[in-house]
Amino acid sequence: MKLLYVKRTRKKENRFSPKMGRLVTNVTYIKTYLLGLPINTLHKYRETYYGEIKDCEECNLYV
Repeated sequence: MKLLYVKRTRKKENRFSPKMGRLVTNVTYIKTYLLGLPINTLHKYRETYYGEIKDCEECNLYV
């Protein structure tokens, strides 16, 4: 077992954007792990319907 490693995980989340309304999208998290326990999240992003990669800070969960 590695001591320190980086892992990507995807999960579906509800997002809200003012132009489109409610959106259920796959959000990818890049996290660092130490002995199998998550330490911090390095980056999280989502892929749009058209294949663009966007940061999750652009849309809020709820308004």
